Amino acid sequence: MSLFKKVDELRSEFKQALASSPALSDLERIRQDYLGRKGVINDLFKKIREVEAERRGEFGELINQLKLDVHDRIENVIETHRAEKIAKSSVDVTLPGVIYQRGSLHPIEQTMRDMKKLFHRLGFSVAEGPEIETQWRNFDALNFPPEHPARDMQDTFFVQNGSVLRTHTSPVQIRLMLEEQPPIRSIMPGRVYRNEAIDAGHYCLFHQIEGLYVDENVTLGELKATLELFCREYFGEDVKLRFRPSFFPFTEPSNEVDVSCFLCSGKGCRVCKQTGWLEIGGCGMVDPNVFDAVSYDSEKYTGYAFGMGVERIAMLKYGIHDIRQFFENDVRFLKQF
Repeated sequence: MSLFKKVDELRSEFKQALASSPALSDLERIRQDYLGRKGVINDLFKKIREVEAERRGEFGELINQLKLDVHDRIENVIETHRAEKIAKSSVDVTLPGVIYQRGSLHPIEQTMRDMKKLFHRLGFSVAEGPEIETQWRNFDALNFPPEHPARDMQDTFFVQNGSVLRTHTSPVQIRLMLEEQPPIRSIMPGRVYRNEAIDAGHYCLFHQIEGLYVDENVTLGELKATLELFCREYFGEDVKLRFRPSFFPFTEPSNEVDVSCFLCSGKGCRVCKQTGWLEIGGCGMVDPNVFDAVSYDSEKYTGYAFGMGVERIAMLKYGIHDIRQFFENDVRFLKQF
């Protein structure tokens, strides 16, 4: 049999194989039989040298055409199978595709990250600690007297063995000073818990970022400069700061820190209660009694500490008036950030 007749026979055999309406699995077998490395068409290419020299070009063209025909016919049958399968299904392929919305960081997490980045640029490291603390680290070492109201059941969540859910991240400061010697420059971010009535401005858990700097000759002026730089970087260059005398057991002197209301530019509005100022946190110089509790030489070292509520900062920045929105997981609220 001549090789030219062999090509015609293969073409006829292929047509018969497709005429039986093979399944998709059979089509793959047919593809390999004809187009695979060990397929019959590849064998024909190897026999081109057996054809007379003057007809080799004609024979090669004939094989190439057979190869293209086999490939195209198989693809057409596969496409027909797919179309039939889609037609039998209940899926309307003409409908637009489903748009999957991308997630984003929770506004509290985003605010904490932004604040940590700013303090990192100011040379502060990050220290963390457990949320269940001893009363000594949460109160005693921080110079809270035994009769202080913060120790009452109505203000603090008590757990087994007399431990408490920390009411601030200050216990991390105590842990850090017990483990390291000055100089210390660190911030303490994390969740804290207070047994408070829940309303638009209060929640039973929230997040804080506290800061501590201890070294020789640390001054109140350095504390003010640090907070001023943070506020201008975070809220904008036009923001103004106000330090009001206050009292905290663990700092002396102590101050409350206010920023000018950026909703009314300090003129007075409902958010700032017509004062033109918004409170963002507290600060002060570390009380010598705190240094005594961690065996620091209070004659040699001084330091400052500050604390800010992350929810408070986020509410001020984004104009949010109800702290409860942070914890309700309402997608309509969260997708704005």
